[in-house]
Amino acid sequence: MAALGVLDMASDRPVFQQIADQLRASISSGSIAAGERLPSEAVLMRHHGVARMTVRQALGVLKAEGLVVAEHGRGVFVRPRPVMRRLGSDRFARRHRRRGRAAFEADAKAAGQRPTVDQLHITRQRPPVDVAKVLGVGPDEEVLVRDRRYLLDGHPVELAVSYVPLDVAEGTPIRDPDSGPGGIYARMEDAGFTFRRFHEDVTARMPSPEETRRLDLPPGVPVLTLRRSAVEAGNRVLEVCDTVMAAHSFVLSYDLPAK
Repeated sequence: MAALGVLDMASDRPVFQQIADQLRASISSGSIAAGERLPSEAVLMRHHGVARMTVRQALGVLKAEGLVVAEHGRGVFVRPRPVMRRLGSDRFARRHRRRGRAAFEADAKAAGQRPTVDQLHITRQRPPVDVAKVLGVGPDEEVLVRDRRYLLDGHPVELAVSYVPLDVAEGTPIRDPDSGPGGIYARMEDAGFTFRRFHEDVTARMPSPEETRRLDLPPGVPVLTLRRSAVEAGNRVLEVCDTVMAAHSFVLSYDLPAK
């Protein structure tokens, strides 16, 4: 168990915030590891000479930040969570598809983690107006929609919805639950398309109730939203993918050339 610090009674910072600061620092440094129990309320009360309510306020701060989770009758534990380094400058390299790995799988395998996909739904429907504009399809035209959830080591971390024009998807395994090794981009290349580039825009916001449920997010944890356009050699957009990522489960890593 991590050593408990001393409070600064001359500080303007509230006592419960100071206790939360100390516990947060212990979690960040690894002194209290993922899955490990925090000092009990009784221990914290005795060490700091404070009331139970003050300790509970401190623990409430950490719960709201998504750092800890309370288990009834057992105590408060550091929330275990997988963290994946998303290699933005490498994940769509053709060599991964040639090895039979889609982008998410390539990232997970590089980190020694187990990737899985569930809640996969494949439909034909009209895309949102802004997506239709990027894809260059008419307002009443349907596209193939692949809606799925990604998990790392059994923990949900990402939601993704792909929109693919029907003439690109028809007659290919892109329509199937298992699109085959390398994912749908590999199937597009099998069909003769050559990718020129992938463009991504990333923003951050708080999750919707549905996103909170599907990603099993603790209170206070934001999401990263990413829209990707997959552009082929003739500048046609072959896919738009809207992704929602649990912000505390990703590191966005880029290796950018200096010119």
